[in-house]
Amino acid sequence: MKFEKIRHVYLLGIGGIGMSALARYFNATGKKVMGYDKTRTGLTDELVAEKIDVFFDENTDRLLSLELDPDSTLVIYTPAVPKSHAEYLFFIANHYSLKKRSEVLGMITENGFTIAVAGTHGKTTTSSMIAHILCSAGVDCSAFLGGITQNYHTNLILGKKLGEKDSIIVVEADEYDRSFLALHPDIAVITSIDADHLDIYGDKEHMQESYHLFAKQVKEGGFLIAKNGTEIIQKDVKAKVITYSLLDDSDINAADISISKGNYHYAVITEDIILDGLTLGLPGSHNVENSVAAIAAARLVGVTDAKIKTALASFKGVKRRFEFQIKSDQLVFIDDYAHHPEELRACITSVRELYPDRKLTGVFQPHLFTRTRDFADGFAESLSLLDEVILLDIYPAREQPIEGVTSGMLLDKITAKSKMICTKQELVPELKKRELEVLLTVGAGDIDMLVEPIKKALMKN
Repeated sequence: MKFEKIRHVYLLGIGGIGMSALARYFNATGKKVMGYDKTRTGLTDELVAEKIDVFFDENTDRLLSLELDPDSTLVIYTPAVPKSHAEYLFFIANHYSLKKRSEVLGMITENGFTIAVAGTHGKTTTSSMIAHILCSAGVDCSAFLGGITQNYHTNLILGKKLGEKDSIIVVEADEYDRSFLALHPDIAVITSIDADHLDIYGDKEHMQESYHLFAKQVKEGGFLIAKNGTEIIQKDVKAKVITYSLLDDSDINAADISISKGNYHYAVITEDIILDGLTLGLPGSHNVENSVAAIAAARLVGVTDAKIKTALASFKGVKRRFEFQIKSDQLVFIDDYAHHPEELRACITSVRELYPDRKLTGVFQPHLFTRTRDFADGFAESLSLLDEVILLDIYPAREQPIEGVTSGMLLDKITAKSKMICTKQELVPELKKRELEVLLTVGAGDIDMLVEPIKKALMKN
């Protein structure tokens, strides 16, 4: 379906972070936008406030009453929506044009200059950094992001030139279900290729094969900015490869890193310059490494080093990426989206760097039965870095339970001295009775719904 023919857009899974960005895009371009999601959240409330209709029940009678013309209605769905979903089946049976989010993103970016950021970890922060550097430097750009940026309070940035051939578009490229293969970027960043989504790929090798295909889709004359350690996917690509790292020998890397009052101070070394005097307010050396990739991408589109330096100093990060909820001398409360063992390790290590002498209590909600099963040892090893561990039940998302795969199974593997399983209903009372010093809530399920109740309860203590 050609964009000019679209009058209505219906999104199945409209409350997802990537889907909601598309909803906002089509709403901003004058289409009538509506959609279904399973759960009401703060994000769906924001969409409703923006005059987008959001429904929370599978209702084909309602779809009939809307009288959506199949010839002018685009239906976008996320792979998280089951194929047995009543509305999905309705659209299939009535010959509507159905496209995955990734396909639509591919259509939107087809004519522009695209910077796509992929990777098992770090892609949301890195893509948001790139978008912020460009915006801060006065470069007209659009961005479709996988998180809510703290600087712009949105997951969608719309430039004035979107749709024109000289427009610049920053997108987060999702590896789930091989979605990123719908993109043909001019610049690609690959932050990591650790095993994940093995329910889709089967094993690490097949996942890496998809990353290799993505790398090969970078346009001829383009650039692949790849983290050291991803050499396996760099072979036979049309793009020029630029390697990056934190401190290792690479084409661009950080140096002289120091920490002062929660800020990182460092330099970045390239083949031709040393960019010193950089400041980043995001905790964690992994975010310094993310900034190295962002700097490489920004320099390729002509942003000056002085403007890069200014932009990084003002970058506030992404919601639910090491987000401080309480920061006082008595108590620190941080919320993070980490849901993979390496993300957990990076997050916990970053907290340790900032608060080396304080007791660290972590509440973790495992995400997906398959991920918990496949990476149980890795999760246990990372969570054992905490002083106190509280596990919630596994958040199933799109999955059915797997026999023997439980939070209890994971708890048995954790070696922290203090560990327990807690229900969501019992969590706030449990935390209130503890002598907390640094609290960390982590997970990609619905643990974010508990953040505000926890914050309110602890501030009353």
